[in-house]
Amino acid sequence: MPRIHIGDWVASGVDWLRDNCEWLFDFIKMVVGNAYDGVNAVLTSPEPLLLIGIFAVLAFWLRGILAAVATFAGFALIDSIEQWEPAMNTLSLVLVSCVIIFVFALPIGIWAAKNRTVSGVIRPVLDFMQTMPAMVYLIPGIFFFGVGPVPGMVATIVFAMPPAVRLAELGIRQVDEELIEAAEAFGTHPRNTLWRVQLPLALPTIMAGVNQAIMLALSMVVVAGMVGGGGLGSTVYDGISSVDVALGFEGGIAVVILAMYLDRMTGALNQRVSPLGRRALAKANSALGGLKIMQWKPATPVAMVGVLVLALVAGGLNIFGGDDEGPAVSANVGQGRSVKMGYIDWPEGTASTYLWKNVLEQRGFKPEVQSLEVGALYNGQAQGSVDVQTNSWLPATHAPYWSKYKNQLEDYGSWYDPTSLEIAVPKYVKGVKTLDDLKGKSSQFKGKIYGIEPGAGETKLYEDKVQNEYGLKGKYELVKSNTSAMLAQLDRAYKKKEPIAVTLWSPHWAYDKYKLTKLKDPKGAFGSGDGIHTLGRKGFAKKEPQVAQWLKDFKLSEAQLTSLEGAIQDAGKGNQDQGVKDWMKKNPGIVDKMAPVAKGTYEKGKQAGAAPNIGFPAWDEGIAATYLWKNVLEKRGYKPKTTKLDVGPLFTGLSTGQVDFELDGWLPVAQKQYWEKYKKDLVDVGAWYDKTTLEVAVPSYVKGVKTMDDLRKNKDKFKGRIIGIEPGTGQMTRLKDKVMPAYGLDGFELTSAGTSSMLAELERAYAKKEPVAVVLWSPHWAYNKYDLTRLKDPKKTWGANNQIKTLANKSFPKKYSELNGWLKNWHMSPDELMSLEQAVQKAGRGNEEDGVQKWVDAHPGIVDKMAPVK
Repeated sequence: MPRIHIGDWVASGVDWLRDNCEWLFDFIKMVVGNAYDGVNAVLTSPEPLLLIGIFAVLAFWLRGILAAVATFAGFALIDSIEQWEPAMNTLSLVLVSCVIIFVFALPIGIWAAKNRTVSGVIRPVLDFMQTMPAMVYLIPGIFFFGVGPVPGMVATIVFAMPPAVRLAELGIRQVDEELIEAAEAFGTHPRNTLWRVQLPLALPTIMAGVNQAIMLALSMVVVAGMVGGGGLGSTVYDGISSVDVALGFEGGIAVVILAMYLDRMTGALNQRVSPLGRRALAKANSALGGLKIMQWKPATPVAMVGVLVLALVAGGLNIFGGDDEGPAVSANVGQGRSVKMGYIDWPEGTASTYLWKNVLEQRGFKPEVQSLEVGALYNGQAQGSVDVQTNSWLPATHAPYWSKYKNQLEDYGSWYDPTSLEIAVPKYVKGVKTLDDLKGKSSQFKGKIYGIEPGAGETKLYEDKVQNEYGLKGKYELVKSNTSAMLAQLDRAYKKKEPIAVTLWSPHWAYDKYKLTKLKDPKGAFGSGDGIHTLGRKGFAKKEPQVAQWLKDFKLSEAQLTSLEGAIQDAGKGNQDQGVKDWMKKNPGIVDKMAPVAKGTYEKGKQAGAAPNIGFPAWDEGIAATYLWKNVLEKRGYKPKTTKLDVGPLFTGLSTGQVDFELDGWLPVAQKQYWEKYKKDLVDVGAWYDKTTLEVAVPSYVKGVKTMDDLRKNKDKFKGRIIGIEPGTGQMTRLKDKVMPAYGLDGFELTSAGTSSMLAELERAYAKKEPVAVVLWSPHWAYNKYDLTRLKDPKKTWGANNQIKTLANKSFPKKYSELNGWLKNWHMSPDELMSLEQAVQKAGRGNEEDGVQKWVDAHPGIVDKMAPVK
């Protein structure tokens, strides 16, 4: 039969949905992700014992004293094995998934119960949803939502919804028809029949569906862990991938305790909320007899009061209690910003990732690390869910992934090379030195070569090329599992002196631990060796330029890498941070080498502690320069203040000494009238930027308007308006008094709402491709954002070019002699000023200091250049 390409059709459909419905998936990701974050924050914030107390009170209310004691003991065990936070992550994932399931399942179940056609349509759909292997849902999930909790929750919702729908339908259908007919005979509205007759009687069956959905959702935690969903799934997955029995068992027992609690509580909840359940419970209790105290349960109000009191205590402790001490910060460059790092669970990937995690923590960032399969890592990075990875083997091993995703990634270069891929055998295996020697010895190795992860580049390279080049296909089976399983098999065979062939690579600590032979590859099938590259997601270097530069400059020698891998190996699984810290103690200065910054403890200026008042107008260059100097002066120990003023009040404040200095004096033309009025009380400290211009500008799509004369001729096109800035500025005064009369523009209306309003009007008109004329000046970031034409001024009415100067009160040079010297020698290039303005603009209103700090971080040494301390 001809092959039916169903898989290709599905893949094409997924690609089409991703390309055309991105807005929908972004919305789902936002809603589901925010719901998870909210629930997770509630569950992880309180002290564990207090939350355990709340769980125990709920168990007491629903099942009695024995259940409460067992609940407390079970959750206390989870806390004692250090699985509390993963357990709460998992509980959050299950709760959010199940709420979404019930929101959809109940209406669908009711609809199916009332309409046979609907029931017949959805039954095969539910069969498909429940029987398709759950991990298959992760593939489109990663494409649509990246990596993290969301694709795991989406897969959980799809997999766990069918029993909730089926049992809701079954419960409604099982309600006695005579009861429904009786309700209708008494004139009950169908809606009231549903709510007051059918749903209460169907509730036990519906609650069974709730219970089943929760259990199925819990069974999906490991699947969620495979795509970075966190929680107990990641713990169990780490245990599986590293063949760590202890870790796997601890994660598994935590899942069991959580499952038992949710199972028993949802079952008991049915007895509390259902009339039929309450009657059945009362009969069961009376039949059991025995000690009444063991059967007693608190009334609902009493239990809720207990829960409320514990919740208030937990919240109070969370608000008033001190935060745990975070990692030591040697230079707060990151200021708490997050960097998401993904890694493949290979020794060099784990080592380099946790090394950078520690380095970034010391630089004030909050790095998040997650282990992912290679395909999920590349896809997650392309989707923007992962910022950085340090484990890309290029150009050979990961070539398929790089080819597929390179347009969404940034290559920061190789930090280790050359590497090599190989098959290795123990040295006690004689006569096997090359890959050719494996031929004819299949029985000696039991026809097996032990490999690593199925998605690994080395695995693909062996299957696609190496086995064919050396005639090994059909002679040897490549046993694919994971790196830890391969190493465990190597260790077992090595101890027994049994022949074994494994896929390995260099560098790897296994070559230090065991005496192994790297099989030569005379045909070069494994390639000539890769470099281990650092990749960033598209746009990361723009967001975090200093981190990107650190990563570009990052190098490790073979001795450094293998010793780091060894330290992590010695620390054991789950203690990677400790292994890195131990290694860093033996390698002092590594943080400063990997992430150099201007010294965090800046040398204080001679007048440290002084508090100059810097005035500034709400113009981009004034805002940028003012906050830059505020940042620099704070690093030199000053305590500067900033005051935003219009131009007129600013000059008045300078002359009276209420403002010490300002950095936005446009002279000799734009602010001439203010300078002439106040110059006897002011001092010109000097120009820090030359060759400014004043102008009226129009969008370049407005044809035939190149000069001020052209503007007059096209008055109707611009609706007789010029959009201006603040009314008190020298530029506005000059425009009204000289420029407009010289070009016959007196009939134009000159608006004066302010710079922000002018830019907003420009943005609105530009988006609609409407003609607009605005008052502008150079330098200004608007010329980078929009394609604008500066209208020529053939009559030279704007006057000579201005300089941007620092102006100060008469007493300033003597009062702040050190700062006066710094300002006199300070200059900025057009590129520096433009990039600074853009950094401030991007940070947004109210976040000017953050924007300036990012710019300072991206210009190491700028503080010493602007404010040298002798």
